[in-house]
Amino acid sequence: MNSQNAVTLHRPVRNFDRWLHAQFAHISGGLSLTALQLAFSDWLLHLVNNPAQIAELVQEAQQQLQTLALVTIMPSVLSSSELAALHDHRFEHPHWKKWPFNVFCQSFLCSQRWWQHATTDIRGVSAHHEEVVSFTVRQLLDFMSPANTPLTNPVVLERTIKTAGSNLIKGADHYLEDLRHYVARTPPKGIEAYEVGVTVAVTPGRVIFRNRLIELIQYSPSTDTVHPEPILIVPAWIMKYYILDLSPHNSLVKYLVDQGHTVFIISWINPTAQDRDLGMDDYLDLGIMHAFEKVCEVVPDQKVHMAGYCLGGTLLAIAASAMGRDKDSRIASMTLLAAQTDFTEPGDVALFIDESQVSLLEDSMWETGYLDNQQMSGSFKLTNSNERVWSIVLHDYLMGERGYVSDMMAWNIDSTRLPYRMHTEYLRTLYLFNDLARGRYLVEGKPVSLTDIACPVFVVGTETDSVAPWRSVYKINIFTHMEITFVLTSGGHNVGIVNPPNVANRHYRALTRAQNEAYLGPDEWLESLPREEGSWWPLWHKWLADRSSPKVEPPPMGFTSTYGKTVCAAPGTYVLQK
Repeated sequence: MNSQNAVTLHRPVRNFDRWLHAQFAHISGGLSLTALQLAFSDWLLHLVNNPAQIAELVQEAQQQLQTLALVTIMPSVLSSSELAALHDHRFEHPHWKKWPFNVFCQSFLCSQRWWQHATTDIRGVSAHHEEVVSFTVRQLLDFMSPANTPLTNPVVLERTIKTAGSNLIKGADHYLEDLRHYVARTPPKGIEAYEVGVTVAVTPGRVIFRNRLIELIQYSPSTDTVHPEPILIVPAWIMKYYILDLSPHNSLVKYLVDQGHTVFIISWINPTAQDRDLGMDDYLDLGIMHAFEKVCEVVPDQKVHMAGYCLGGTLLAIAASAMGRDKDSRIASMTLLAAQTDFTEPGDVALFIDESQVSLLEDSMWETGYLDNQQMSGSFKLTNSNERVWSIVLHDYLMGERGYVSDMMAWNIDSTRLPYRMHTEYLRTLYLFNDLARGRYLVEGKPVSLTDIACPVFVVGTETDSVAPWRSVYKINIFTHMEITFVLTSGGHNVGIVNPPNVANRHYRALTRAQNEAYLGPDEWLESLPREEGSWWPLWHKWLADRSSPKVEPPPMGFTSTYGKTVCAAPGTYVLQK
């Protein structure tokens, strides 16, 4: 392992401390209470030392009380801009405008607005601590939202009266059912409709290679001729690969195959305690590089289009930088899908990443050998609790309804674990130290630089991504002078990527920066482009086709110099691991 990328993992004299911290992590849900204490101390100490700001907050409180009175008594007195500042989609139903519910919702919104001012822009508070305090306060306020209780939510109250309370009885049944599934770690009802290899991940193909970390899938051609240059897709290992091969109507893999591309994809193992020592170097070597070499054996004498999604894209950028450094020119192009290369502004996930939080997480993983999927899922839910927690409380438990279970929801529940060493190295080298963007990330003992990437680049960011914000994804423009096509598409981290044609209400913006052309900032880039309706998938296919050779007969399935036959049918075995 590279010494600078490594983390000291075994200090026997400190094992008791690690064990003790792991027990604290179980109690706190994996959150560092020390990190919270430090953040709130920083905020409070600076606030009390700024009497002028305190006076401003007192004045703001008085103004909010006046606003509350105007909204509840004479809402027409307020200007449209003042009303917009108090807008919240949770209170859009007309019943919220009636007394006393208008008092409930507007007092909540005024409180929310005041606390936003009280926890931000306090002179002297570190940016990270400000984000943590503001986020924590928002979670506490959302917990007390009048939309979350039957007596203060007019829509729920109306439903309760009409159904004589049967909605609450059904909601209680839904809650107990969900609790049973959570405790037993079994999938909720409705997920059984989406079986991997039967209803999802059904694009025909074969596993042509397997090692202890990956299975490599080659998909069967659906056209008489294909472009000679194959596509190798590297999904993130924090998710199962079939997010890119869901149902036939929204499978990116199937779409590419139907357009005449030879497609390969990596399917990662679901790690257990025995895999605790798998590190970032293993994911690079046993993962991307082994897969790349096998693709080159199946399709010899051809360059390869590489595509990486999320963390898989970050690892792909590392691999492409290392290959460029070593003058390896076998990459035809690189596509990054919602993938970051600079981690100075990594989105809401940064709230859970500082030295205290990472140390606690390391100790928690040290005990088990991996990051538990429920713990990871809980962190992601917190980053958007309105949509991922409270909307479920309202819809399923208070209204007593059950929503439609989609293939993406089923995939999202089919989560994975992360090995101890890899996740520790990933958090420290990328998130804490930002080694890749700073030219300090080591591959085979030598640093790599994103400036060594030597192929055209296609990058996709998504408008509402809280995992990889599009402005953070856009920073790849700073680090390479190669041709870059940047696309900003509607949707979030998953929906924006799973974006098939002929779906309503989808749009994107795209612009190609020529090689060595001057840098354009993200806001200037956004303002200079019109919005295009539809999916970005056809644009990507055309981009790939323009950088590929004329079509030829498809290559044989899985023929390599070391394998005379394939391993098994797609989707393989690793994706089925629980």
